[in-house]
Amino acid sequence: MFCFQCQEAAKNEGCTIKGMCGKENTTANLQDLLIFNLKGIAVTAQKSKAAGVAVPNSAAAFIGQGLFTTITNTNFNDENLVDWVNRAQVVKKELAAAAGDKLGGDLHESATWYSNDVATFQAKAEAVGVLATENEDVRSLRELLILGLKGMAAYADHAAILGVEKQEIWDFMYESLASTTQDLSVDEMVAMVLKCGSVTVTTMAALDEANTTAYGHPEISEVNIGVGTKSGILISGHDLKDMEMLLKQTEGTGVDVYTHGEMLPANYYPAFKKYDHLKGNYGGSWWHQNEEFEAFNGPILMTTNCVVPMKKSNTYLPKLYTTGVASYPGAAHISPENGTKDFSALVEQAKTCASPKELETGKIVGGFAHNQVLALADKVVAAVKSGAIKRFVVMAGCDGRHKSRNYFTEVAEKLPQDAVILTAGCAKYRYNKLNLGDIGGIPRVLDAGQCNDCYSLAVIALKLKEVFELDDINDLPISFDIGWYEQKAVAVLLALLSLGIKGIRLGPTLPAFVSPAVLNVLVENFNIKAITEPEADIEAMMQGK
Repeated sequence: MFCFQCQEAAKNEGCTIKGMCGKENTTANLQDLLIFNLKGIAVTAQKSKAAGVAVPNSAAAFIGQGLFTTITNTNFNDENLVDWVNRAQVVKKELAAAAGDKLGGDLHESATWYSNDVATFQAKAEAVGVLATENEDVRSLRELLILGLKGMAAYADHAAILGVEKQEIWDFMYESLASTTQDLSVDEMVAMVLKCGSVTVTTMAALDEANTTAYGHPEISEVNIGVGTKSGILISGHDLKDMEMLLKQTEGTGVDVYTHGEMLPANYYPAFKKYDHLKGNYGGSWWHQNEEFEAFNGPILMTTNCVVPMKKSNTYLPKLYTTGVASYPGAAHISPENGTKDFSALVEQAKTCASPKELETGKIVGGFAHNQVLALADKVVAAVKSGAIKRFVVMAGCDGRHKSRNYFTEVAEKLPQDAVILTAGCAKYRYNKLNLGDIGGIPRVLDAGQCNDCYSLAVIALKLKEVFELDDINDLPISFDIGWYEQKAVAVLLALLSLGIKGIRLGPTLPAFVSPAVLNVLVENFNIKAITEPEADIEAMMQGK
């Protein structure tokens, strides 16, 4: 095992015995073997396309889902991962059979390796994992690309579930993953990484289109953080289609529904507000779930990543359900049948459970995606021109367990009263319940939604650039102070870089997968910075530095 894909990588170098996320050595190895086979699919697809053989988009969609299931805190189930590896080999074999002799013989090993002997999987995984690339800088650039692809793949999968697909995304899945098996120059690898950022922008735009077409544009909303008296179902993760199906199937059952973690922004969509039994949001960000899931009392549905392994003292495993690419040993998994999912088991179980234990009371405000903020554009622009708003600080991204993440709470608390925080992702839980006030009716924390809704923040920035007639987006009174944890944050970072945004602060630590030489490239070209102390960073940001 060697894994350095998340912010908690051991000693900020890499996990080698067991993941800090909780995944076992065997699990990490199977994920590496799955990625090896996904590379094989990409190589086979690229060779087939070059030979004029049609390649179905379903193969790229499979790559996307396979990458998604390897994102941190998504799949802890070895049995499920073995199934993924076997299915990947089937996809690879079908593509090879369709190409026949046109495929040629000069293929990377990932395209030619096949085995139905599960006993050999672990040894093979050790041989083809991250450290198989010996050169540190080549490894860094390849893994930076793969980790960005994982985040992009998650967004592409959500969009595709809602019927929005872009050929550019599927084509890049093949091109980019196949490139990690080739001997490219440093410049070519850097270009591919930046192209990943550009395609991620396209992907986030596709997901934004999918979400808003299906559920309307997010609008300013007050979300209850208390509880009702009825039993409930808690839904966590990111998948809004799962949210829709759950709300429909619980309507009229006497069972309430609560969001958790990154599902909080579902409360901002008009389509979900018609359900009176959607009671609000329960708890905080993903890493609190051992305590919060235990206190909830009812069934929990994990729709995507952000699963945390249970402690020995936890008793909620019989009430934990996974769906989509998420999987956890011992948890019931709900798969789709004829385009829908049957959540009746959760409903019936909920009816036997006590109501949630109250953790807090009150309301929080969100729903400031691009459509809503642009509707307030005149008010925002006037506040900037009058000097009432001196600076926007984008504090989007991920939350996590490190105590050093208190930095983001301190920044929020200590920012001058003429600064507004733009946020998206679970990073907001570090400050979205603070009483930070408003500026002329504009809340000082504008929550755009989930991590993928960082796209909204980019749209807002580009619109302000247009309004103020600026040539460079970096001339706006906007600073970026980003918290990261997993691979979707990597994709978002690459997307921001592809838009030409410079001077981004990143924390609480710089990624372990970025070698010193690659970091130097990012610093020289994009002025990437590590966070320091709250007071020092605030002073610099308010001066536009």
